[in-house]
Order: sequence, then structure tokens, then C-alpha cells
Amino acid sequence: MLDVKRLRILREVAARRSFSAAAEALSFTQSAVSQHIAALEREAGTQLVERAPRGVRLTEAGSALVGHTDAILARLEDAEQELAAIAGLDGGKLRLGSFPTAGSTLVPRAVAVFHARHPNVELGLVEGEPEVLLPRLRAGELDLILSYDWESVPTTVAAEVERVALLEEPMQLVLPRGHRLADQRVVALEELAEEKWISGTGPGSCNELLVRAAGEAGFEPDVAFETDDCLTCQAFVAAGVGVCMLPRLGLSPAHPEVEIRSLGPAAPVRRVWAARLAEGYRSPAGEAMLQILEDVGHEFHGTMLPLLNDTPAKVRPAA
Repeated sequence: MLDVKRLRILREVAARRSFSAAAEALSFTQSAVSQHIAALEREAGTQLVERAPRGVRLTEAGSALVGHTDAILARLEDAEQELAAIAGLDGGKLRLGSFPTAGSTLVPRAVAVFHARHPNVELGLVEGEPEVLLPRLRAGELDLILSYDWESVPTTVAAEVERVALLEEPMQLVLPRGHRLADQRVVALEELAEEKWISGTGPGSCNELLVRAAGEAGFEPDVAFETDDCLTCQAFVAAGVGVCMLPRLGLSPAHPEVEIRSLGPAAPVRRVWAARLAEGYRSPAGEAMLQILEDVGHEFHGTMLPLLNDTPAKVRPAA
């Protein structure tokens, strides 16, 4: 392996055609320059300079190496500048992952704040459910992800993943306009035992939560339609074919033809997390984004209180 410091010395010797002149320019002794050139020749396995009556000159191998040295030192200078930019948040990349309802609410606001503060950092976003994003985080494909679980159905993550709480959001009941319970501020889950339900699909979805919560309320939910898209779920409710439970982030925006009601203190709660690897390099960009996500999560949390004091009318989505 060729020593970069010695390459710099060789380039100076070539430019000045003198060990003594190169030593003076580099603030070295002539002996030190000679020793470094000799060591570089051992690393290269060939003679690089030869003494001449009027100083020193490069051999063919020495000339070839100096040609590469200019490119090598230029790339090193570029690397040093890029590292300085990353450290100062004037460059670099940040790879984010988010589940859909956070991707349409929390993340745009956080990205806007981050971009205003650090416009030269390149941001990338991948969308998916936690079970898809967590393996990509652990594999190093993503730097920071947003994830969630349910207070009543907590998930356990691998030891190498660190989670930071962003907010908690109670599930809300979504009813069609004119529903028999729409004039109530708070609806108990057991009052919905005979309803048709629109719910999610697959493990970790709202469907698992609905089955558990309904069971605790003494009934088995009659799930008529399954969808993981919150807007589709609201559209089915607006069409009058069933009711559903959605987290507050999933109600921004709210469908104009639905009524949103609180399920009261017993409402299931979804917990939203930011997750990153517990050990290893922490980029300045990742640290800055995490702080912004915590701040934005706190703002959203202030709008996430149960709707116990709302009048029986269509509720505006959280700002």
C-alpha cells in the first residue's frame, strides 16, 4: 500500500527537482525527504527518482506515479470537503422509511422543516408497513424509520433497534352521516356489536386490534370489507356499508360524508415511534431529523386528544 504522505513528498521533489528544495517547501529536513522517498520506492518495488548533475529527475515509474498522485490527492481533497459538509449538515444523504399515515401527515411537515434548515442534505423516502421497514433498517438500507404498535398489542423489536416515542393516538370511530349513534359524543364499543365493519388486512393491522377490542367488549366483529387504505375505509363508511376504527393520523383528511366520534377512555391507542440502529455511526443529518420528528410529533400529539368535548358534528381533521 502506497503511503499518501510520501506521494505528496514525491510530487514536491518532482516539481522542484531537488531534495533540499522540496524539504524547505515542506518544512522537512533533507534527510527526512530522502528517507521518505527511499521508503516509497520500497513500497512501489521500483526506483522512482535518480540523481543527476543538476538535481534529481523522475524515472519512468516515478513519472507515472506522480501522474496518479495528482488524481489521488484531488480525490482525497474532495473527500475531505464532503466529510466536512456532512459533519456541518451542508451535504450528505439521509434515507427515511415511513408507514403510509405518517407519510401523509408527520413526515411532510418534518421534511419541510429539515429542508429549510439543511437544504443541501439529500433526503430519500421509502414507504411501507413496519414489518417491511424494520428488516431494511437492520440491514443498513435505511437510516431512520417511523414505526408503530398498539398499546394493547405491543410489539417487540430486535435488541439492535432503538425506538424513540413520537406520539400516542387513540383510535376513533368513523360512522356514516345519519347513523343512529351519530348524535352521541362518545360511543361505547359494545354499542356496535351488530354493525358491519370495514377493517384492515394481515398481521399487525387494525383488524387484529378490532378483534381484540371487540372481544373485550363481548362480541365478535362482523368484518364485511378489508382494506389497509384509510381513505378507502372512510369511503366505504360514507357509502353506508359499515363502520370502522381509524387512528387520528388516518383521518387527515377526513371524508366529508362521515362522522368521527370518540370511543372514550377505553379507546385502543396506537403508539408511533421513530426507530434507528442502537449502535454504530450516528450521522448529524439523522440526529437532526430525529429531533425534528420529536418536535413535530409533539405538535401532532396536542391535536390527538379524544373528542369528548366536540359537538355532534363532522370533525375537522387535525391541522
